Amino acid sequence: MRATLARVGAITRKEFRHLLRDPRSLAVVLLLPVIELVLFGYAVSFDVGQLPTVVVDQDRSAASRAYVRSYSASGFFDVQTDATDLTQVDTLFRENRVRVAVVVPAGFGRAVAAGEKAQVAVLVDGADVQAARIGQAYAIALNARYGGQLTAAWADRQGAALTGGVGLLEPRSRTWYNPERRSSLFLIPGLVVVIIMIVTVQQTATSLVRERDLHTFEQMQVSPLRPAELLVGKMLPWTLLAFLDLSVIVALGIGMFGVPLRGSVPLLVVASAVFILACLALGLIVSAVSPSMETANVLALMIAFLPSFLLSGLAFPLASIPVWLRWLSYAFPARYLVSISHGVFLRGAGFAELWVPLIQLAAYAGLVGLVATVLARRRTP
Repeated sequence: MRATLARVGAITRKEFRHLLRDPRSLAVVLLLPVIELVLFGYAVSFDVGQLPTVVVDQDRSAASRAYVRSYSASGFFDVQTDATDLTQVDTLFRENRVRVAVVVPAGFGRAVAAGEKAQVAVLVDGADVQAARIGQAYAIALNARYGGQLTAAWADRQGAALTGGVGLLEPRSRTWYNPERRSSLFLIPGLVVVIIMIVTVQQTATSLVRERDLHTFEQMQVSPLRPAELLVGKMLPWTLLAFLDLSVIVALGIGMFGVPLRGSVPLLVVASAVFILACLALGLIVSAVSPSMETANVLALMIAFLPSFLLSGLAFPLASIPVWLRWLSYAFPARYLVSISHGVFLRGAGFAELWVPLIQLAAYAGLVGLVATVLARRRTP
């Protein structure tokens, strides 16, 4: 045991010396996660608000002007201009100047005064699917509310009372864990996972390839060093750096973006440690099968970035992707930690609620660690 620790310690010291001799690479490893978190945190957003809107008011009545003002007052629509007909609306859509057009036909004021059903048209630009979907939902909600107010006002003028009517429903919705529905609160816990995965896989992916390029791999082959000891010695320095990166970007997420940390911190630490070891082992697998540094870099980027961004539940719900992609997502560790991260940061969850993804992540880490050891043994007959 003492001899094993000595050999692992020797490899660890060698890796640290290599890091300290290359301060530019060390600076990149430490600063890149911070830069990526700030860029992604501000640039990636699913929030849609202040949709640029054009109004075609063909009625020009007090009622139509009050209706149009309800859009400006809602905070979701930015009424920027008026148009006289649909041809101008089409031009504004083509010029990408507006996302929504509200058309109030002639006779709107007369219909409202008579208590009749008044019709309006709300056109949305489908070229931007997210804005179109949210703009349509906002418009439906705004019109339902405004229609209720008109109905109540008309009933008052007629001397009829609608309050206390039988069968009327008054839904009151409330959003838990993220009351303001800020996309940054949802994205940052997942971005932390993706950034750490990119950094860890990328760094260890070149580890064994570099040894072969420097012809130091042959020296280790003839030494009493075992494959598992080699892997542990190479992973330890990067594990410490990854934890340092993780601590910094989590602190930035909390301090700069206001992400709450409501759940179990010990669970987050344990899950992060298992995740980092899994990613480092994944990088060593890439390093063991890659013939050159260039191949290792490209392969590591392909494995670390795209699957962790698209198949982890960070950008899209896993339930909405095809079944075969859902199964494929189990091959990448970000899926498990994104689930844990969202639960710990936002929902206040702990071991009792998140033990299943934690066990799955631990099993994944054990499997990729075993594969990395086998591949290293094949390279060291």
